[in-house]
Amino acid sequence: MCYPLVRGVIASVWRVSDMPIRNEEKVRKRDVFDTRAFLDSAGVPRKALTLKPKTAIFSQGEASKDVMYIQNGHVKLSVVSNTGKEAVVALLNPGDFVGEGALAGQLVRMATATAVTTCTLLVISLKEMIRVLHSEHAFSDRFIRYIVERNIRIEADLTDQLFNSSEKRLARTLLLLSRYGKEDKPRHVLLNVSQETLAEMVGTTRSRVNFFMKKFERLGFIHHSDGLHINDSLLKVVLHD
Repeated sequence: MCYPLVRGVIASVWRVSDMPIRNEEKVRKRDVFDTRAFLDSAGVPRKALTLKPKTAIFSQGEASKDVMYIQNGHVKLSVVSNTGKEAVVALLNPGDFVGEGALAGQLVRMATATAVTTCTLLVISLKEMIRVLHSEHAFSDRFIRYIVERNIRIEADLTDQLFNSSEKRLARTLLLLSRYGKEDKPRHVLLNVSQETLAEMVGTTRSRVNFFMKKFERLGFIHHSDGLHINDSLLKVVLHD
């Protein structure tokens, strides 16, 4: 099952735009878009929201009234079934949007968004977000690219769940959290995600996550030093057939 996994890693860990032009520095720099700088320069009305870990940003079933841009911190999206079973469907990073389903006509939130770490979000009203997307082409281009990248990541997540073991799924999740392959980000990233959250994301038990984390640490793929650091060598687990 190596092929679908490799495809998923490449598609979801590396940026779409970097795949064909990884060695063309000038083109890559031209693609960089600073969302926060744009919001500042364009005078887009928004408010900053700083939340502590485990604080709900919005809840499943609430009215969709705005879109948020994650400036700092990590946010998890989770859904609860009618029987009360909860599943984490995504962990969002700085630079991601959350609540954008409102732009597609979602009247209520389809998931619950919760701060995993201390987070700073920029809250933009739905009306203002629609106006900016229509009037500011640079911003709309960046937003469309973000949506495409996120869809690719979701497809890779589904492939991962269908074809790979919990050990490989955990390794891939850790690489995604560390933003592996993002050339504008460090590859050794300090993370603050609990094993309970990792278990929910991977679709396994906390005891299995604990077992594999100890194994990864013993093999030198991860290490703890004022938090959790992910080493590039963890990719060996993902690519191992």
